[in-house]
Amino acid sequence: RWALGHRKTVAILALASFVGSFGLMRFVGTEFVPEPDLGEIMVQLTTPVGSSLEFTQTKTQQAEAALREFKEVTYTYGTINTGVTAGKNYATVFVRLVPRDQRAMNQKQLQPLMRERLSRIAGIQITNLGVFSAVGSGKPLQVSVQGQDIKEIERLSKEVSAVMAKVPGVVDLDSSLKAAKPTLAIRVNRELASKLGVGVAQIGNAIRPLLAGTAASTWRAPDDENYEVNVRLPLSDRASVADLDRIYLASTQLNADGSPRMVALRQVADIENTLGANQINRKDLLREVLVSSNAQGRPSGDIGKEIKAKLDAIATPPGYRFVMGGSTKDMQESIGYAGSALLLAVVFIYLILASQFGSFLQPVAIMASLPLSLIGVVLALIIARSTLNIFSIIGFILLMGLVTKNAILLIDFVNQARKAGKSRAEAIIEAGEVRLRPILMTTLAMIFGMIPLALGLGEGSEQRAPMAHAVIGGIITSTLFTLVVVPILYTYLDDLGAWTSRMLTRKVPTTSAGPGQVVKPLPSDQINH
Repeated sequence: RWALGHRKTVAILALASFVGSFGLMRFVGTEFVPEPDLGEIMVQLTTPVGSSLEFTQTKTQQAEAALREFKEVTYTYGTINTGVTAGKNYATVFVRLVPRDQRAMNQKQLQPLMRERLSRIAGIQITNLGVFSAVGSGKPLQVSVQGQDIKEIERLSKEVSAVMAKVPGVVDLDSSLKAAKPTLAIRVNRELASKLGVGVAQIGNAIRPLLAGTAASTWRAPDDENYEVNVRLPLSDRASVADLDRIYLASTQLNADGSPRMVALRQVADIENTLGANQINRKDLLREVLVSSNAQGRPSGDIGKEIKAKLDAIATPPGYRFVMGGSTKDMQESIGYAGSALLLAVVFIYLILASQFGSFLQPVAIMASLPLSLIGVVLALIIARSTLNIFSIIGFILLMGLVTKNAILLIDFVNQARKAGKSRAEAIIEAGEVRLRPILMTTLAMIFGMIPLALGLGEGSEQRAPMAHAVIGGIITSTLFTLVVVPILYTYLDDLGAWTSRMLTRKVPTTSAGPGQVVKPLPSDQINH
């Protein structure tokens, strides 16, 4: 009764809450998918370029010992030169934690402590420390520097790395442009080699099996397993540059006795120490350097926005560009798809309601509870310290069907009461009294059903909990607005419909009248038609 007597006040308050929810959005962090606590952490580390396998093994063992100092760690397992970390200076350490209910700290709280402990080990660089399932799929923060000239890309990538390093929350900063690795360059004097009957391909074919080895056969061992037989020079004969000088090649020229003439490699080639590119990546027909990092202490979406704003201020030469990747790109794509799904849901709901109620205005009153539930979603995410991610967006789309249910019960009862002869105000008041109980029952049933999911007690439940937070907050506020705001909006739309009917009645054409006849308006059924 109070709301009906203060329609303007209620409408202004509802509009203010809806607008205010957009202002509160800046307090909600954004990310693509929350990081779950699965009790598994993967650590990727590197040693300096050119490090021996023994050195990398020693440093990996030191890292494992440091990680096992944490009482939450059950065991560790380290590998070198495997999987996505190919190279004798790349290592991966798998860390298994005790069950979640036996830990005082969750996985997010442990990761900064592990980073700090590993940073005290000299000779290693932590390139990735995160959830085991997410390590292979890439880091959440990625910037692709693309262009043609590798030197210019290298300069820009260093500038990007410097910018990202200054952004709070950026950790495990790494670049795909690794330091050049030491190599031996064999520079062939082609003219002299041709005169001596030695070709470049012949030199390569001779050196490759001697140094790298070649598969000559297979051997069946006593354990009934087949092993590949690799033939190459012993380690003592391929340990230095001087060993290459002693390699002789069979020339196409013959000696007096008909045997091939043997030519020393040092006669036709200069052997020198140099540096070679570790790897060269390409993307979209351009050379690429990928700068990536993890997020710590802040949602990755917020960090990505700050990085993008700073990168936009960097002047790039023509033909060069910065492309955001990782979860920032995934978040933008998912928001676009979710927006399309949300729009389709609203359109279909309106069409169904319009056909069921036989009115184009009443569905607007029913669907007014949809945007008004946004304030509850935002407040719930802030209180629960959740983020706006793909799961909370799914929860908001789920609300589209839940919040309209209560408004349908209310408006349908009002229509039936008015058909029974009651006034609009009496019908609305009676609808609020009669429908209050079923509305509260269905609302509480949904809230209590979502509470176990919102608490996030199981392993990995952190990913799905934001969906429950969004549903619970949205359905609470939408229920309140349904009982107060929807009837008020119904009265405004009813007044609008009555005013429109009066305006159409005034402008409807009348029947033509002859002499002595009274002019009468068209019948009401023809006017409606």
